[in-house]
Amino acid sequence: MRIARVWFGLHALVVLTGVVTQLFVTSGVMGGRYESAAARMANVFAYFTIQSNLIVGFTSLLLAIRPLRTSTVFRTLRLDGVLAIAITGIVFHLVLADLQDLTGWAWVADFLLHTASPLLGVLGWLLFGPRRAVTPRIIGWSVVYPLAWVAFTLVRGAIDGFYPYPFIDVTALGYGRVAVNCLVIAVLFLALAFGAMLLDRLLGRGLDDPDEPRLRRDVQHRPAESGRE
Repeated sequence: MRIARVWFGLHALVVLTGVVTQLFVTSGVMGGRYESAAARMANVFAYFTIQSNLIVGFTSLLLAIRPLRTSTVFRTLRLDGVLAIAITGIVFHLVLADLQDLTGWAWVADFLLHTASPLLGVLGWLLFGPRRAVTPRIIGWSVVYPLAWVAFTLVRGAIDGFYPYPFIDVTALGYGRVAVNCLVIAVLFLALAFGAMLLDRLLGRGLDDPDEPRLRRDVQHRPAESGRE
């Protein structure tokens, strides 16, 4: 369990470093749609990459502090984080990586957020869990976040013309093509979600001590002894 906590803590640190570095880089970029550094930095949080990193980084930090977490809210956030960061890595390296040539701190932020964090997130989940956490109900709740992000992005884009990624740029592609692109990503999300549920059942209990649930049940069902509190 100690190795798992170190892994989760490292992932949280990578996310924090990547996001802070990205904010630093963005604050110094002159020109573009937003003139002030504050506006440019605030706009960073509209990107799915940043949001997925924050979710997976936050849940990793919680696991580093206390690994055994079973609430519906946490399980939903954790699944969202792992799936979203996996999609971030997949879509970036298949679709977006060749669209830019970065150097210096911009490259560092890009590597941490698009490569290191996805690898740490997916491998951490495979190696350490937590297990027995993915159910159809949790998958249903996890769909809310990506749908909300798409809805927000499209509404905001219709108002001020900003779209964070080429594949969701209605101005350039039209709503039909964007709908197809979003559908493809939705299918990928659900495929990963149900694949995660299958793996979750096959891989066992992950970072949970396999004896702990049994011992907890034994204590809960043990008859009270007379004369003792």
